[in-house]
Amino acid sequence: MLKEFKDFAMRGNVVDMAVGIIIGAAFGTIVKSLVADIIMPPIGMLLGGVDFTDFFITLSSGSFETLAAAKEAGAVTLNYGAFFNTVISFLIVAFAIFLLIKQINRLKTKEEEAPAEPAAPPREEVLLEEIRDLLKSQK
Repeated sequence: MLKEFKDFAMRGNVVDMAVGIIIGAAFGTIVKSLVADIIMPPIGMLLGGVDFTDFFITLSSGSFETLAAAKEAGAVTLNYGAFFNTVISFLIVAFAIFLLIKQINRLKTKEEEAPAEPAAPPREEVLLEEIRDLLKSQK
């Protein structure tokens, strides 16, 4: 059973999938930082210096200045600002994947468009043509 598992785990497509998941997780971390640290601050500044991570609705009693204060007090909150950041992150990842797939499809199309060498006729056909030509030349 251990040998079967080893054979399964070391197949090419399983290893490729694992590498893809690891790279995808790293890419997700980069995109999260891009959204939180690069994209959202200028958008917040354009909208009057707001921080989207502090956009929340308190469902329990009390009023809080920041999300951190609400969480520290144990308040139940709807964090729509964090959700907004997550949606933007998703859109960036989806767009990056779209560009990647588009490029891969373009490369595949170029490979398919390249004309293939015509297949050589079978040896029997070549011999028959030679016989035909010899018979024609004898007449």
